[in-house]
Amino acid sequence: GNMVEWCLPQDIDLEGVEFKSMASGSHKIQSDFIYFRKGLCFGLACFANMPVESELERGARMKSVGILSPSYTLLYRYMHFLENQVRHQLEMPGHYSHLEAFYDDKKGVLPDSKGTPSSQQPVHWLPSIHRYMYPEMKITHPAGCMSQFIKFFGEQILVLWKFALLRKRILIFSPPPVGVVCYRVYCCCCLANVSLPGLGGTVPESKPFFYVNVADIEMLETEVSYVACTTEKIFEQKRDLYDVYVDNQNVKTHHEHLQPLLKINNADKEKYRRLNDQRQMLMYSQEVGEDCSSCEEDLFILFFMEQNNRIFQTLLEVSASQDKTLTADHARGMGLDPQGDRNFLMDLLEVYGIDVMLVIDNPCCT
Repeated sequence: GNMVEWCLPQDIDLEGVEFKSMASGSHKIQSDFIYFRKGLCFGLACFANMPVESELERGARMKSVGILSPSYTLLYRYMHFLENQVRHQLEMPGHYSHLEAFYDDKKGVLPDSKGTPSSQQPVHWLPSIHRYMYPEMKITHPAGCMSQFIKFFGEQILVLWKFALLRKRILIFSPPPVGVVCYRVYCCCCLANVSLPGLGGTVPESKPFFYVNVADIEMLETEVSYVACTTEKIFEQKRDLYDVYVDNQNVKTHHEHLQPLLKINNADKEKYRRLNDQRQMLMYSQEVGEDCSSCEEDLFILFFMEQNNRIFQTLLEVSASQDKTLTADHARGMGLDPQGDRNFLMDLLEVYGIDVMLVIDNPCCT
């Protein structure tokens, strides 16, 4: 099985990290990277697999080199270092001087065993406001992780958007490599960003758990909201652990009352068309050299943040009005389909504890 062969500091609790930093099924691939969560910290590890002529190692040497930090937003900066180091460890096992020097240079104060950082501010989860992850979180993916996300899911991102906004437990399955799937977890969390002050202090936050495996089952049982990914198919059978299961591009839920949210309606199609129009305009402006400072990641995050702000601004205004009545016109003004998004709106009001009366007639009912 997996084992931790070296770490600094030596007294840190790393139980289970040997399975988080090397995804199940990694033996089938040559290299990968993986984001994960350990307690209040986040980790990034780079994995590599090298054939060796050794019966003891069964013909292959596999290692991961990783780091832990109270925040995940800057971990990507050390990806290149970790990739080099895992190669170094495969070729020259047991030589840790570079890793020691890196630790001495970068070490900070990690949270203590009670989970309270002793000389730092508490960790800010998404979606406090996007400045916590921007502009630092420039994902190092060849074509940008947001454009990959949009191309991969297409209109389905509007389905994921609703589930993320409702703070559902979202689990994404994919066989290795898992690095790009960790980016999908991050993108999913970005869909739920809201920057209105004072909104829903009691609402569970959308936590990016990144990679999880069977060793995390006990922890996941206690979570009311998260976004995570796994390479272990066994999770699909454990329905009590998730609300939404994403198998590659197939988004599904076993909860009957959430089934209507899987259907793409006209308002969703219109939002997707607008998003693509804005992307095309951005690409054109970059081609003609008008605006090279904007990037697709910003556009994507701001598109959904503005959409979310508009919805909650309207809901809060209606709840503060005298008759508290939410009409079909309100729904359309929020960019929602009065009929197709009725269930979504009802769930939204319940999750965020907003007191309004929905008078949008459901055509199916008499």
